[in-house]
Amino acid sequence: MLKPAILNSCSLIILLLACFSFQANAVTDKNLVLVTIDGLRWQELFSGADAALLNNKKFVRAGHDVKEKFWHENEEQRRQLLMPFFWQTVVQEGMVIGNRNIGSNMSIANPWHFSYPGYSEIFTGVVDESLDSNTKKPNPQISFLEWLNNKAGYEHKLAAFGSWDVFPYILSKKRSKLHINAGFDAAKGYELSEQVKLLNHLQKEIPSPWHNVRLDSFTYRYAKDYLLTVKPKVMIISLGETDDFAHDGHYDSYLNSAHQTDKFIADLWQTLQTTPGYKDNTVLMITTDHGRGSNSDDWQHHASKQAVQNTMKNLSKFPDGIAGSENIWFAAMGPGVNARGEIKTNQEVKQNQIAATALTLLDEDPKAFNPEAGTFIKEVF
Repeated sequence: MLKPAILNSCSLIILLLACFSFQANAVTDKNLVLVTIDGLRWQELFSGADAALLNNKKFVRAGHDVKEKFWHENEEQRRQLLMPFFWQTVVQEGMVIGNRNIGSNMSIANPWHFSYPGYSEIFTGVVDESLDSNTKKPNPQISFLEWLNNKAGYEHKLAAFGSWDVFPYILSKKRSKLHINAGFDAAKGYELSEQVKLLNHLQKEIPSPWHNVRLDSFTYRYAKDYLLTVKPKVMIISLGETDDFAHDGHYDSYLNSAHQTDKFIADLWQTLQTTPGYKDNTVLMITTDHGRGSNSDDWQHHASKQAVQNTMKNLSKFPDGIAGSENIWFAAMGPGVNARGEIKTNQEVKQNQIAATALTLLDEDPKAFNPEAGTFIKEVF
């Protein structure tokens, strides 16, 4: 028969083990939403509307009145006019890297400086130089979502929504078995709300300016409906208008789209914080796939010297590539993120570190995912 002291010790050990078990289970209940904003320059994010482009009639069409909406002499006021939620909430409650004006430096690691290799680098944590175009071919690299989809507790609890129709290939939909809605896909595969049934009709009825990118409102509304109905643990929402309006040379629409994206993110965060299972238990990460040029001659474009020489012959007037298109940014808020606001970096942070950062915030081991992937972004923690 055990003595009372031994019984008390055993009871204490059992209680401690139970507490540790509860804490471990609580950690694994964490969720993550990663939002990407295609081709949004760090210049606008950190400094607001660019005067050189805002006052250029080639890029701002008569009657669009974006100067009245987005211009202010003070830089901090100007960037808040463009993206108020980002600056008043995300940065205040989280962190952001990428303002090269203050020594906060981040760039892509792939040698191409455009979308497919950029998104692949974000999701897989590795650079595959064979991914040298935006062609619709299945990505041979495994994303952190695909890896999670094969782990207990994550199966069928991951989803990706994108405006660009190449996402099913970037995330290797056939192999990964992920729920992916991109391009002009209609919602399907789960119990559809009346609202999302209407979206399916509206998407057919409202033309997009582009043949392979739908309007971001559809992407966000589809993603929000899925979030509330299916309750995934990890979700990607990739918005694309900013890049395509920039390619078209429509700086007015580029600014308006960035501003609307900020509203989507605000609505997303409010939804997460008022939905059981997500409130105070969800990490929000925001980033971009590439940068772009920095002046009126090249801001519409993005490509490396290697890309111009190999696959982007249409940019032959830029034989050295588009300077600055490698420069990107990253922001995060939520449990596990050290709320430090704008962070100066001691060394260049790389895009291939985002996957490891996401997994670390989910309390997963990045090395178990892929030992070749970039390490997590230490400034986040």
